[in-house]
Amino acid sequence: MENIQNFQILWFVLIFVLLLGYTLLDGFDLGLAALLPFLGKTKEEKDTLIASIGPVWDGNEVWLITGGGALFAAFPHAYATAFSGFYLAMMLVLLALIFRAVSMEFRANDPVRSGLWEKALVVGSALAALLFGVALGNIIYGVPLDDKMEYAGGFFSLLRPVPLLFGLTGLAAVLLQGASWAVLKTEGRLQDRSFQAVRALTAVNAVLAAVYFTVLFVVISRVSGNPFFYAGVLLTIAGLLTLVLAPGKKNETGPIRGSSLSLTGLFLAAGAAQFPNLITASNDPGLSLTIYNSSTGIYTLQVMAVIALAGMPVVIGYTVFVYRLFRGKAKADDHY
Repeated sequence: MENIQNFQILWFVLIFVLLLGYTLLDGFDLGLAALLPFLGKTKEEKDTLIASIGPVWDGNEVWLITGGGALFAAFPHAYATAFSGFYLAMMLVLLALIFRAVSMEFRANDPVRSGLWEKALVVGSALAALLFGVALGNIIYGVPLDDKMEYAGGFFSLLRPVPLLFGLTGLAAVLLQGASWAVLKTEGRLQDRSFQAVRALTAVNAVLAAVYFTVLFVVISRVSGNPFFYAGVLLTIAGLLTLVLAPGKKNETGPIRGSSLSLTGLFLAAGAAQFPNLITASNDPGLSLTIYNSSTGIYTLQVMAVIALAGMPVVIGYTVFVYRLFRGKAKADDHY
């Protein structure tokens, strides 16, 4: 029994790492695209911003696909409950991501309707970031589950104050990540405008993070004794302090480092609030889907662990290689 629990915890951690990787990497893609009309004032500036994510945005989504696949393989019951119960919400997220991807291509190849595709890019990116946060808030705060541990609510029951707070906090963090990426990849007036966005969004993130941590501490009682929750708070504070200091010094790498650190802290606190649950039952804690009652068998967990631990360094190494290959400032005429 102890052996399988160790693997169940391991897979919780691995899925956490995969989703954190997606949040950090695709976060700046979504955030930059959502900020496109605010940062870019000319077509050339907007082209530069899109070119900065051109080589990497689709590869970043691999982390989300892998995280979903790992959830299906390791915790199939939780996967089934989440994807069947939140079907409409998941379809909205999927449509937002599809519109984000399609609009980037159509904007470049359909000049007559480029303005329309640009609006679709902005809305799709912002909506995806918001809905991801709302979804995370619901599974942590809790949703009604029946005696078969299946979702017993409706679509609008997902739109409650605490999950919406998660959504707004996640959206603000992603926007900050996008502005910080723009600082790193641009120059001149576009970079100055990105620095201004970082300063404004840092203040917004500080306020929302304070509310977010307070609500987690008050509403989710299990975080009070969890050291990872307090580590998340400290990481977010450290990241925000880095952001406060970086723009004044014109430090190009400071914002993305500070933003990533702050976002990691928010995500770590969420993980601490969630463990060991995968989907919390709001009507009866005994119906909650946990890593212990919704996992697959020990043999599957063991085999997948060997594959994952061998494959993760390859994925991380490849990601580092790609980002090093395309480092440097983006140009409006870059094509990928």
